This record gives sequence, structure tokens and C-alpha cells, in this order.
Amino acid sequence: MMIAELIDGADFRERLVALGVRIPDDACPETCARMARLKARETGVPGLAELVQELMDKSDVLLPSVHRAIQDHLSSLPD
Repeated sequence: MMIAELIDGADFRERLVALGVRIPDDACPETCARMARLKARETGVPGLAELVQELMDKSDVLLPSVHRAIQDHLSSLPD
């Protein structure tokens, strides 16, 4: 039997922080996504579009709160 590692809010936050987005330690997935979107609009976040695509490709292991936050705030990133 294979056990899949679920991507939770902490994983999502860590991945965004690794891209240079400053996010409080206790931020929920929605706050993480909003902050990433704001930074992307203001200064750009190299690698954010690729991260979003990677995570959405793994939607079967995303917790619903993370999936919803990505869809609501990061599905259409600025160029």
C-alpha cells in the first residue's frame, strides 16, 4: 500500500516563503495565497506560476483549504 504525503497549509506556506514571500508563521492557506498574490502584483515572485502549476497538478494530495486558496487567489497570476 502506498501512502501519499498530503500538502497542508504549513507545506504551502513553506513553499511560498522559499520563493521569497514573507508570511506570518501562523497564516492560514488563504492568507498565504493572498500575500503571494499581492507580492506578485507589486514586485513579482519568480517561480510562483510554476509552483501553482505544480501544486494544481497534484490536486489529489492538496488539502481542500490549500486547493481552494490557490483557486481563489493564484489561479490567474499577473504577467
